[in-house]
Amino acid sequence: MSLSHRPVAEEEIPLICGFPQNAGELFFCFPQATFPLTVPQLREAIARRSDSTVVELNGAVVAFANFYRWETGGCCAIGNLIVAPAARGLGVGRYLIERMMDMAFTKHQAAEVRISCFNRNVAGLLLYPKLGFQPYAIEQRQDNKGNQVALIHLRLPRHPA
Repeated sequence: MSLSHRPVAEEEIPLICGFPQNAGELFFCFPQATFPLTVPQLREAIARRSDSTVVELNGAVVAFANFYRWETGGCCAIGNLIVAPAARGLGVGRYLIERMMDMAFTKHQAAEVRISCFNRNVAGLLLYPKLGFQPYAIEQRQDNKGNQVALIHLRLPRHPA
């Protein structure tokens, strides 16, 4: 299994739009979007964000993420994280988060990296602490059906205590 990463290319946007399989999955990675994810929605997010990155597994694009907040010497916040259904459970998400952490700490000299996860995203809630992220706040939100959900904010300092 060969993993690599690089900046997203325009022609890959339609493929990435197919990664979320339902409205619930899309809500986890892009709460403001409406299902199905469209090229204009993703293109706009890419334009407003920084370091939009894809992961290739054996040459095929299988994951995507970016920073919705990036401050030199401050905080970088990972968003729009999504892994293609066929690549889930293979370590692709971990690889992508680790590359985003590297970019935050080297390119942006970030003091900390943040990631947020909805309470129903069990895979994320189990993965992020394994990478060193610790919860620091819980925010009440509504999902796309108007149901109450919790958005758990986690952070990883540049030099963990």
